[in-house]
Amino acid sequence: MERGYIRRSGNDVKRLRVGVIFGGRSGEHEVSLQSAASVLGALDRAKYDVVPIGITKDGGWLLSADPLRELAAGNPGPRQAALPVTLPTSALNRVERAEALGPLDVVIPILHGPYGEDGTVQGLLDLADVPYAGSGVVGSAVGMDKSVMKSVFRACGLPVPDWLTLTRSAWRNDPAGVKQRITRQFAYPMFVKPCNLGSSVGITKVHALGELDAALALAAAYDRRVLVERAVPNAREIEVSVLGNDDPQASVCGEIVPSNEFYDYNAKYIDGKSQAIIPADLPPDLAERVRAMAVEAFRAVDAAGFARVDFLLDRETLATYVSEINTIPGFTSISMFPKLWEASGLPYPRLLDRLIELALERHEDRKRNRTSYI
Repeated sequence: MERGYIRRSGNDVKRLRVGVIFGGRSGEHEVSLQSAASVLGALDRAKYDVVPIGITKDGGWLLSADPLRELAAGNPGPRQAALPVTLPTSALNRVERAEALGPLDVVIPILHGPYGEDGTVQGLLDLADVPYAGSGVVGSAVGMDKSVMKSVFRACGLPVPDWLTLTRSAWRNDPAGVKQRITRQFAYPMFVKPCNLGSSVGITKVHALGELDAALALAAAYDRRVLVERAVPNAREIEVSVLGNDDPQASVCGEIVPSNEFYDYNAKYIDGKSQAIIPADLPPDLAERVRAMAVEAFRAVDAAGFARVDFLLDRETLATYVSEINTIPGFTSISMFPKLWEASGLPYPRLLDRLIELALERHEDRKRNRTSYI
Protein backbone atom coordinates (compact mmCIF):
# COMPACT_ATOMS: atom_id res chain seq x y z
CA MET A 1 0.00 0.00 0.00
CA GLU A 2 1.28 3.49 -0.82
CA ARG A 3 3.10 5.25 2.02
CA GLY A 4 0.93 7.61 4.06
CA TYR A 5 -2.29 5.62 3.67
CA ILE A 6 -3.94 3.08 5.94
CA ARG A 7 -6.52 0.38 5.38
CA ARG A 8 -9.26 0.98 7.96
CA SER A 9 -11.78 -1.75 7.12
CA GLY A 10 -12.18 -4.12 4.20
CA ASN A 11 -11.05 -2.33 1.06
CA ASP A 12 -11.66 1.14 2.49
CA VAL A 13 -8.36 3.02 2.15
CA LYS A 14 -8.04 6.50 3.61
CA ARG A 15 -5.32 8.98 4.34
CA LEU A 16 -3.54 8.73 7.68
CA ARG A 17 -4.95 11.23 10.15
CA VAL A 18 -1.89 12.92 11.68
CA GLY A 19 -2.17 15.07 14.80
CA VAL A 20 0.52 17.70 15.34
CA ILE A 21 0.70 18.93 18.95
CA PHE A 22 2.52 22.18 19.71
CA GLY A 23 2.79 25.09 22.12
CA GLY A 24 2.75 23.88 25.70
CA ARG A 25 3.58 24.96 29.24
CA SER A 26 7.27 25.61 28.73
CA GLY A 27 9.81 28.39 28.36
CA GLU A 28 10.23 27.04 24.83
CA HIS A 29 6.58 27.68 23.88
CA GLU A 30 7.48 30.20 21.16
CA VAL A 31 10.14 27.92 19.68
CA SER A 32 7.55 25.14 19.50
CA LEU A 33 5.25 27.39 17.47
CA GLN A 34 8.05 28.09 14.99
CA SER A 35 8.81 24.36 14.66
CA ALA A 36 5.12 23.49 14.26
CA ALA A 37 4.67 26.08 11.52
CA SER A 38 7.41 24.37 9.50
CA VAL A 39 6.03 20.87 10.11
CA LEU A 40 2.45 21.83 9.29
CA GLY A 41 3.63 23.54 6.12
CA ALA A 42 5.64 20.53 4.94
CA LEU A 43 3.25 17.63 5.63
CA ASP A 44 1.82 16.41 2.33
CA ARG A 45 -1.96 17.01 2.40
CA ALA A 46 -2.37 14.55 -0.47
CA LYS A 47 -1.15 11.80 1.85
CA TYR A 48 -2.17 13.00 5.30
CA ASP A 49 -5.25 14.46 6.93
CA VAL A 50 -3.47 16.89 9.26
CA VAL A 51 -5.02 17.88 12.59
CA PRO A 52 -3.25 20.79 14.37
CA ILE A 53 -3.64 20.70 18.16
CA GLY A 54 -2.39 23.61 20.24
CA ILE A 55 -1.64 23.73 23.96
CA THR A 56 -1.75 27.11 25.67
CA LYS A 57 0.78 28.34 28.19
CA ASP A 58 -1.69 27.50 30.96
CA GLY A 59 -2.33 23.97 29.68
CA GLY A 60 -5.56 24.36 27.70
CA TRP A 61 -5.97 22.27 24.55
CA LEU A 62 -7.06 24.10 21.37
CA LEU A 63 -9.04 22.25 18.71
CA SER A 64 -10.01 25.18 16.50
CA ALA A 65 -9.39 25.49 12.77
CA ASP A 66 -6.11 27.36 13.26
CA PRO A 67 -4.71 26.96 16.79
CA LEU A 68 -1.23 27.91 15.60
CA ARG A 69 -2.43 31.34 14.54
CA GLU A 70 -4.33 31.78 17.81
CA LEU A 71 -1.34 30.86 19.96
CA ALA A 72 1.03 33.03 17.93
CA ALA A 73 -1.36 35.96 18.32
CA GLY A 74 -1.72 35.30 22.04
CA ASN A 75 -5.48 35.06 21.67
CA PRO A 76 -6.53 31.41 22.12
CA GLY A 77 -10.20 30.61 21.70
CA PRO A 78 -12.31 27.96 23.49
CA ARG A 79 -10.22 25.19 25.00
CA GLN A 80 -10.65 21.97 26.92
CA ALA A 81 -8.61 20.34 29.65
CA ALA A 82 -9.05 16.74 28.46
CA LEU A 83 -6.61 15.02 26.13
CA PRO A 84 -8.22 15.31 22.67
CA VAL A 85 -6.58 12.20 21.23
CA THR A 86 -9.79 10.56 20.02
CA LEU A 87 -11.65 13.85 19.53
CA PRO A 88 -14.92 12.89 21.23
CA THR A 89 -18.24 14.49 20.37
CA SER A 90 -17.84 17.20 22.99
CA ALA A 91 -14.55 18.20 21.43
CA LEU A 92 -15.89 18.03 17.88
CA ASN A 93 -18.40 20.71 18.81
CA ARG A 94 -15.46 23.07 19.34
CA VAL A 95 -13.78 22.36 15.99
CA GLU A 96 -14.51 24.99 13.36
CA ARG A 97 -14.50 22.57 10.39
CA ALA A 98 -17.24 21.09 8.30
CA GLU A 99 -15.95 17.54 8.33
CA ALA A 100 -15.72 15.29 11.40
CA LEU A 101 -12.07 14.70 12.21
CA GLY A 102 -12.45 11.40 14.03
CA PRO A 103 -9.69 9.56 15.91
CA LEU A 104 -6.02 10.14 15.19
CA ASP A 105 -3.86 7.48 13.53
CA VAL A 106 -0.56 8.96 14.71
CA VAL A 107 0.67 12.04 16.56
CA ILE A 108 3.77 14.17 16.01
CA PRO A 109 4.56 16.00 19.27
CA ILE A 110 6.38 19.24 18.50
CA LEU A 111 6.63 20.28 22.14
CA HIS A 112 10.00 21.54 23.31
CA GLY A 113 10.94 21.49 26.98
CA PRO A 114 8.94 20.43 30.07
CA TYR A 115 5.35 19.22 29.77
CA GLY A 116 5.89 17.83 26.31
CA GLU A 117 9.46 16.74 25.61
CA ASP A 118 9.92 15.21 29.06
CA GLY A 119 7.65 12.15 28.83
CA THR A 120 4.45 13.75 30.12
CA VAL A 121 2.59 13.89 26.81
CA GLN A 122 4.19 10.60 25.77
CA GLY A 123 2.70 8.92 28.82
CA LEU A 124 -0.75 10.27 27.99
CA LEU A 125 -0.48 9.02 24.42
CA ASP A 126 0.67 5.60 25.66
CA LEU A 127 -2.35 5.40 27.96
CA ALA A 128 -4.59 6.32 25.03
CA ASP A 129 -2.83 3.70 22.83
CA VAL A 130 -2.07 6.23 20.11
CA PRO A 131 1.12 5.93 18.02
CA TYR A 132 3.42 8.94 18.24
CA ALA A 133 6.71 10.07 16.78
CA GLY A 134 9.80 10.12 18.93
CA SER A 135 10.97 8.68 22.22
CA GLY A 136 8.77 7.06 24.84
CA VAL A 137 8.44 8.04 28.47
CA VAL A 138 11.88 6.84 29.59
CA GLY A 139 13.89 8.26 26.68
CA SER A 140 12.02 11.55 26.84
CA ALA A 141 12.37 11.98 30.61
CA VAL A 142 16.06 11.05 30.73
CA GLY A 143 16.85 13.18 27.70
CA MET A 144 15.13 16.20 29.24
CA ASP A 145 16.83 16.04 32.64
CA LYS A 146 20.42 17.16 32.08
CA SER A 147 21.72 15.73 35.36
CA VAL A 148 20.16 12.28 34.96
CA MET A 149 21.13 12.26 31.29
CA LYS A 150 24.79 12.92 32.12
CA SER A 151 24.75 10.18 34.76
CA VAL A 152 23.42 7.70 32.21
CA PHE A 153 25.94 8.78 29.57
CA ARG A 154 28.84 8.45 32.00
CA ALA A 155 27.62 5.02 33.14
CA CYS A 156 27.60 3.95 29.48
CA GLY A 157 31.19 5.12 28.99
CA LEU A 158 30.41 8.30 27.08
CA PRO A 159 32.58 11.34 27.93
CA VAL A 160 30.70 14.30 29.44
CA PRO A 161 31.95 17.55 31.05
CA ASP A 162 32.09 17.44 34.84
CA TRP A 163 28.98 18.78 36.55
CA LEU A 164 27.32 19.49 39.87
CA THR A 165 23.58 19.38 40.57
CA LEU A 166 21.98 21.70 43.12
CA THR A 167 18.43 22.31 44.29
CA ARG A 168 16.63 25.63 44.32
CA SER A 169 15.90 25.21 48.03
CA ALA A 170 19.59 24.70 48.80
CA TRP A 171 20.44 27.88 46.92
CA ARG A 172 17.74 29.88 48.70
CA ASN A 173 18.55 28.53 52.18
CA ASP A 174 22.34 28.72 51.99
CA PRO A 175 23.55 30.80 49.03
CA ALA A 176 27.02 31.33 50.51
CA GLY A 177 27.50 27.60 51.10
CA VAL A 178 26.30 26.75 47.58
CA LYS A 179 28.70 29.24 45.99
CA GLN A 180 31.55 27.92 48.10
CA ARG A 181 30.78 24.39 46.99
CA ILE A 182 30.72 25.46 43.34
CA THR A 183 33.95 27.44 43.46
CA ARG A 184 35.74 24.55 45.20
CA GLN A 185 34.81 22.23 42.34
CA PHE A 186 35.02 24.43 39.24
CA ALA A 187 37.30 27.04 37.81
CA TYR A 188 35.94 29.87 35.68
CA PRO A 189 34.39 29.97 33.17
CA MET A 190 31.51 27.60 33.93
CA PHE A 191 27.92 27.19 32.78
CA VAL A 192 24.84 27.39 35.01
CA LYS A 193 21.66 25.83 33.61
CA PRO A 194 18.19 24.69 34.60
CA CYS A 195 18.21 20.87 34.68
CA ASN A 196 14.98 20.61 32.69
CA LEU A 197 14.83 23.04 29.79
CA GLY A 198 16.27 23.55 26.32
CA SER A 199 16.87 26.15 23.61
CA SER A 200 19.49 27.67 25.96
CA VAL A 201 16.70 29.25 28.04
CA GLY A 202 17.96 30.15 31.52
CA ILE A 203 21.61 29.37 30.73
CA THR A 204 24.49 31.65 31.72
CA LYS A 205 28.20 31.40 31.03
CA VAL A 206 29.80 32.58 34.27
CA HIS A 207 33.26 34.17 34.04
CA ALA A 208 33.78 35.35 37.61
CA LEU A 209 32.36 35.06 41.12
CA GLY A 210 30.44 38.31 40.75
CA GLU A 211 28.27 36.76 38.01
CA LEU A 212 27.35 33.62 39.93
CA ASP A 213 24.43 34.98 41.98
CA ALA A 214 22.50 36.20 38.95
CA ALA A 215 23.20 32.99 37.01
CA LEU A 216 21.94 30.77 39.83
CA ALA A 217 18.85 32.94 40.34
CA LEU A 218 18.02 32.80 36.62
CA ALA A 219 18.39 29.02 36.35
CA ALA A 220 16.44 28.47 39.58
CA ALA A 221 13.58 30.55 38.18
CA TYR A 222 12.98 27.86 35.54
CA ASP A 223 13.52 24.63 37.50
CA ARG A 224 13.84 23.35 41.05
CA ARG A 225 17.17 21.73 40.12
CA VAL A 226 20.16 23.60 38.74
CA LEU A 227 23.15 22.18 36.93
CA VAL A 228 26.62 23.73 37.08
CA GLU A 229 28.98 22.47 34.39
CA ARG A 230 32.64 22.84 33.58
CA ALA A 231 33.18 24.81 30.38
CA VAL A 232 35.11 22.94 27.69
CA PRO A 233 37.96 25.24 26.65
CA ASN A 234 37.98 26.60 23.09
CA ALA A 235 34.90 24.53 22.34
CA ARG A 236 33.51 23.87 18.89
CA GLU A 237 29.80 22.95 18.87
CA ILE A 238 29.18 19.84 16.78
CA GLU A 239 25.73 18.36 16.17
CA VAL A 240 24.51 15.05 14.74
CA SER A 241 20.94 14.03 13.93
CA VAL A 242 19.83 10.45 14.63
CA LEU A 243 16.89 8.62 13.07
CA GLY A 244 15.52 5.14 13.77
CA ASN A 245 14.20 2.79 16.42
CA ASP A 246 16.20 -0.35 17.18
CA ASP A 247 18.64 0.34 14.32
CA PRO A 248 19.31 4.09 14.54
CA GLN A 249 21.32 5.88 11.86
CA ALA A 250 23.39 9.04 12.19
CA SER A 251 23.46 11.99 9.79
CA VAL A 252 26.56 13.83 8.71
CA CYS A 253 28.13 16.05 11.36
CA GLY A 254 27.37 19.75 11.43
CA GLU A 255 28.97 22.64 13.27
CA ILE A 256 27.37 25.71 14.78
CA VAL A 257 29.42 28.89 14.83
CA PRO A 258 27.42 31.06 17.26
CA SER A 259 27.10 34.79 16.85
CA ASN A 260 27.55 35.19 20.62
CA GLU A 261 30.11 33.75 23.03
CA PHE A 262 28.06 30.56 23.15
CA TYR A 263 24.96 29.33 21.35
CA ASP A 264 22.41 31.12 23.53
CA TYR A 265 18.72 31.80 22.83
CA ASN A 266 19.46 35.06 21.03
CA ALA A 267 22.07 33.43 18.81
CA LYS A 268 19.70 30.56 18.01
CA TYR A 269 16.47 32.38 17.28
CA ILE A 270 16.79 36.16 17.34
CA ASP A 271 19.75 37.77 15.61
CA GLY A 272 20.05 35.31 12.71
CA LYS A 273 23.83 35.71 12.58
CA SER A 274 24.96 32.25 13.74
CA GLN A 275 26.42 30.03 11.04
CA ALA A 276 25.72 26.37 10.35
CA ILE A 277 28.56 24.54 8.63
CA ILE A 278 27.35 21.28 7.04
CA PRO A 279 29.22 19.03 6.88
CA ALA A 280 31.50 20.07 9.72
CA ASP A 281 35.17 20.44 8.87
CA LEU A 282 36.43 17.42 10.81
CA PRO A 283 39.03 14.75 10.03
CA PRO A 284 37.15 11.73 8.59
CA ASP A 285 38.07 9.42 11.47
CA LEU A 286 36.92 11.98 14.05
CA ALA A 287 33.65 12.58 12.17
CA GLU A 288 32.94 8.83 12.17
CA ARG A 289 33.74 8.59 15.87
CA VAL A 290 31.36 11.47 16.66
CA ARG A 291 28.61 9.88 14.57
CA ALA A 292 29.11 6.57 16.39
CA MET A 293 28.95 8.36 19.75
CA ALA A 294 25.68 9.99 18.68
CA VAL A 295 24.14 6.56 18.09
CA GLU A 296 25.53 5.33 21.45
CA ALA A 297 23.97 8.32 23.23
CA PHE A 298 20.64 7.66 21.47
CA ARG A 299 20.67 4.05 22.65
CA ALA A 300 21.91 4.92 26.14
CA VAL A 301 18.72 6.82 27.02
CA ASP A 302 16.47 4.41 25.07
CA ALA A 303 15.55 7.11 22.57
CA ALA A 304 13.35 6.25 19.59
CA GLY A 305 12.29 7.78 16.32
CA PHE A 306 14.48 10.85 16.16
CA ALA A 307 16.84 13.01 18.19
CA ARG A 308 19.73 15.41 17.85
CA VAL A 309 22.93 14.83 19.83
CA ASP A 310 25.18 17.81 20.60
CA PHE A 311 28.91 17.63 21.25
CA LEU A 312 31.61 19.95 22.56
CA LEU A 313 34.99 19.57 20.84
CA ASP A 314 38.17 21.06 22.29
CA ARG A 315 39.66 22.63 19.18
CA GLU A 316 43.23 22.18 20.45
CA THR A 317 43.24 18.66 21.89
CA LEU A 318 40.23 17.36 19.86
CA ALA A 319 38.86 15.88 23.09
CA THR A 320 35.15 15.29 22.43
CA TYR A 321 32.35 15.43 24.99
CA VAL A 322 28.66 14.66 24.69
CA SER A 323 26.83 17.83 25.70
CA GLU A 324 23.22 16.63 25.50
CA ILE A 325 20.56 14.79 23.54
CA ASN A 326 17.41 16.53 22.34
CA THR A 327 14.58 14.05 21.85
CA ILE A 328 12.35 16.64 20.16
CA PRO A 329 14.86 18.87 18.39
CA GLY A 330 13.90 22.07 16.65
CA PHE A 331 12.09 21.76 13.31
CA THR A 332 12.22 25.39 12.21
CA SER A 333 13.54 26.40 8.81
CA ILE A 334 16.92 27.14 10.41
CA SER A 335 17.05 24.09 12.71
CA MET A 336 19.99 21.71 12.45
CA PHE A 337 18.00 18.48 12.71
CA PRO A 338 16.28 18.73 9.30
CA LYS A 339 19.28 20.50 7.75
CA LEU A 340 21.61 17.66 8.70
CA TRP A 341 19.27 15.06 7.23
CA GLU A 342 18.82 17.07 4.05
CA ALA A 343 22.61 17.12 3.69
CA SER A 344 22.53 13.35 4.28
CA GLY A 345 20.07 12.83 1.41
CA LEU A 346 16.73 12.98 3.21
CA PRO A 347 14.69 16.12 2.33
CA TYR A 348 12.27 17.65 4.82
CA PRO A 349 8.96 16.16 3.51
CA ARG A 350 10.47 12.68 3.29
CA LEU A 351 11.94 13.14 6.78
CA LEU A 352 8.43 13.71 8.13
CA ASP A 353 7.23 10.61 6.28
CA ARG A 354 9.99 8.65 7.98
CA LEU A 355 9.06 9.96 11.45
CA ILE A 356 5.50 8.74 10.90
CA GLU A 357 6.70 5.35 9.65
CA LEU A 358 8.94 4.93 12.71
CA ALA A 359 6.07 5.93 15.04
CA LEU A 360 3.77 3.28 13.54
CA GLU A 361 6.57 0.69 13.57
CA ARG A 362 7.27 1.30 17.26
CA HIS A 363 3.58 1.15 18.13
CA GLU A 364 3.24 -2.19 16.36
CA ASP A 365 6.21 -3.51 18.30
CA ARG A 366 4.61 -2.42 21.60
CA LYS A 367 1.56 -4.48 20.71
CA ARG A 368 3.75 -7.58 21.01
CA ASN A 369 4.03 -6.99 24.77
CA ARG A 370 1.89 -9.20 26.97
CA THR A 371 -0.46 -7.11 29.08
CA SER A 372 -2.00 -9.93 31.09
CA TYR A 373 -0.41 -12.68 33.18
CA ILE A 374 -3.30 -15.07 32.59
